[in-house]
Amino acid sequence: MTTVPSVDEREQLAALRAGDERAFAALVDLHGAAMLRVARLYVRDRAAAEEAVQEAWLGVFRGIERFEGRSSLRTWLLRIVANVARTKGVREARSVPFSALGDDGPTVPEERFRGPEERWAGHWASPPDEWGRPEQELLTAETRSRLAAAIGGLPDAQRQVISLRDVEGWSADEVCNVLGLSETNQRVLLHRARTKVRAALDEYLTESET
Repeated sequence: MTTVPSVDEREQLAALRAGDERAFAALVDLHGAAMLRVARLYVRDRAAAEEAVQEAWLGVFRGIERFEGRSSLRTWLLRIVANVARTKGVREARSVPFSALGDDGPTVPEERFRGPEERWAGHWASPPDEWGRPEQELLTAETRSRLAAAIGGLPDAQRQVISLRDVEGWSADEVCNVLGLSETNQRVLLHRARTKVRAALDEYLTESET
């Protein structure tokens, strides 16, 4: 689906295509941090992520004339950096032993969720035990650290989707566009990621009460 640029975005594009340095600086200020966060989803090292962002900006500068407005300018920028960082991530992965890749099997038994033929498919059929003082627990530094570790330990595709959806607050459409996923694939990856993260927190918070 083609996105119709707003008046402001059309003016911004005109300035960029005219080589307006202030327009490019404003673009970097507006989207640079988000581009770095996207790059970090594909590479573990911050320096490599920053290098990917720099390469992406070069691609933007060279390719701004070819931008056709089929998506928002922001989505286009993030897709470029995702592609650059993904390539770097693949090169990094070649040196990672298979034993470090982890198991992509379900962490929580499937019978604890409602089946596709049931109402509220995918929701808890047998919810986990209630945690004591969840609001207080979730505010602790240790719990936040466990949450980050649970997300960081996910398979790459799941980690990328849950990070963008639940940490960055992106919409499903944005995630699909930037990561090049179908709606169904995005939904499955998010469900699996949330299941594993919830299981990890469930285990941790239950243990903390014993």
